[in-house]
Amino acid sequence: MTSKVFSAAIVGLKAEPIEVEVDISSGLPSFLIVGLPDKAIEESKERVRAAMKNSGLLLPSKKITVNLAPADLKKEGPSFDLPLAVALAIASKQIAPLDKRCIFVGELSLNGELRPVSGILPIALLAKQEGFNKLFLPHQNAQEASYIEGLEIYPVQSLNQLISHLKNEKKIRKFIPKSSILSPASYNYDYDFANIKGQEQAKRALEIAAAGMHNVLMSGPPGGGKTLLARALPSIMPRMTDDEVLDVSKIYSIAGLLTAERPLVLERPFRSPHHTASDISLVGGGQRPKPGEITLAHQGVLFLDELPEFGRAVLEALRQPLEDRVITISRASGTLQFPAHFILVAAMNPCPCGFLNDPIKQCVCTPAQILRYQKRISGPLLDRIDIHIEVPRVKYEKLTDEKVAEESKKIRERVEEARERQRARFSNSKIKTNAEMRIPDIKKYCQIDEESQLLLKSAVTQLNLSARAYHRILKMARTIADLAKSEKIMTNHIAEAIQYRPKEIVY
Repeated sequence: MTSKVFSAAIVGLKAEPIEVEVDISSGLPSFLIVGLPDKAIEESKERVRAAMKNSGLLLPSKKITVNLAPADLKKEGPSFDLPLAVALAIASKQIAPLDKRCIFVGELSLNGELRPVSGILPIALLAKQEGFNKLFLPHQNAQEASYIEGLEIYPVQSLNQLISHLKNEKKIRKFIPKSSILSPASYNYDYDFANIKGQEQAKRALEIAAAGMHNVLMSGPPGGGKTLLARALPSIMPRMTDDEVLDVSKIYSIAGLLTAERPLVLERPFRSPHHTASDISLVGGGQRPKPGEITLAHQGVLFLDELPEFGRAVLEALRQPLEDRVITISRASGTLQFPAHFILVAAMNPCPCGFLNDPIKQCVCTPAQILRYQKRISGPLLDRIDIHIEVPRVKYEKLTDEKVAEESKKIRERVEEARERQRARFSNSKIKTNAEMRIPDIKKYCQIDEESQLLLKSAVTQLNLSARAYHRILKMARTIADLAKSEKIMTNHIAEAIQYRPKEIVY
């Protein structure tokens, strides 16, 4: 007898429907799984065999053939254990055939209990899009799946419990969230601008970065507060919309970074990989490409501390996602695109010892050492960073000043107003922020008067700026004007944007 049960497989950042077909026929006892399964699925035969035995189900001593269709799509992971066990129970006539609108996913332990799996959010989204109305999954994943409305979620604790439900002996209650998953009581940030003494220019630069999604490079001596400023940046960024929450949570679900206590990512991501990270860990990849740190920072902040210490290949891998806001990963089996809409915040010392041009401590590096250190970062990469700022040593008077600095909440209000102006401006296009503007958009929305043109011409000539840097100044000036609630870009907006370009770029 044959049977069919529906499940799903993760491909990139999407889920694809999978038909789990089982045929039980006469012949020598065997158990064969076809349809491009990986090692984890091959091993599921033993898990399913033990789980069915310990759940009171019989596995017939016959020829068992399992097909995972479509057969040309590679499948991986243990999430097919549950649909395979259900399909075997149907094929062996231990339970009746099921409604075709059901979808099953879950890993089985040897005693029949269910373990959580990754990628539940895109699977739930697929189930709704494909017309399934019932999703049976491990109870630990129920809260995560409940974000998708219009889908009946059945949290399963064990195979025995599910079989009782399918036999109409003891029904499993549909999962109903206790409270709205998108309405947290409050956002508590560990870092607030109010607790950062001094560094007013750096705070202003980060405000501009948050308002227009501009990339930032901070340079200064050790202990100046570069890391603290970077970690406080998410606290002034606009709170994520429902669509952004879904996009980011899908990525974290596939990466296996969601838990029952944290079923959705509600705050802007902040990723800070160590400088020993490989290019694949940063960009993503592997035999079956998985999201890397860049994609995990989508809609948030990617902080690279000690930028020159990163490998050359790692830094050069940043160039394409910084420009295109997506990562394209090509393999022999196909090409995948991962989203990469993030703010890059990088920090570095001005020299190996960190005290070049410091007013108190003398630099001990030779000119050759300084040049070699700075040349670790290529000119094309530096050219893709909008804001270059120096973070100097904080003076004692600033550290002991009892006056409380402006808190992140007030800065965030200005940033959200600037973002709202951008949202209205780009309402008829796919872009959402000033940093995403292309040349036609710059010509349309970044028009400046003759005085500003002369100032910009002088800056391009004296600083030897590239065409890319010229356009980035205009985009930054547009963001500065939005923060100032100005429809037109004024000369002072251009002047401030020019100040954030490096005075000298080492190639």
